[in-house]
Amino acid sequence: MDNNDILIRLRYALDIKNKDMVEIFKLGGIKVTKEEVLKILTKSDDEFEEDTVDNEDHIKCTNIMLESFLNGFIILKRGRQDPKPGQPTEPEQPAKNNANVNNINNIMLKKLKIALTLTSEDTIEILEEAGVTITKGELSALLRKEGHKNYKECGDKYARNFLKGLAIKYRG
Repeated sequence: MDNNDILIRLRYALDIKNKDMVEIFKLGGIKVTKEEVLKILTKSDDEFEEDTVDNEDHIKCTNIMLESFLNGFIILKRGRQDPKPGQPTEPEQPAKNNANVNNINNIMLKKLKIALTLTSEDTIEILEEAGVTITKGELSALLRKEGHKNYKECGDKYARNFLKGLAIKYRG
């Protein structure tokens, strides 16, 4: 699952309008137009072709763009957090453009849990709505910081089903 797919599924699940997408990106520190958002929200035609030719109707969503969107979503839902003394004003961005896909899935899961003020029980229920059973310990491992001894990478199965569960919960 690529970042564009995550944004498409998230937009559908939470019924986010295009103008709201522009505002969320802006809150996250990235300026995009409504037309660019529409190009981000299209599926790539050359997904399976080896020689990728730039498609004018598609913009690839990088890890940094996705993380900025998620940061903007947190700000939209929870408000901007005042930095504590000695703390940097900009949030640290653990996602690098070359970070592996599973790492961005962990980041997405954490940030959506924060933005939607979900408890661990809520997150487990959302996954169960999509047909995935997970224990509290397994969820805790997915939410840990990379490098922690109990950290576990969030595979596409969990990420896809979490977004599917969100759609079931918020759209019915």
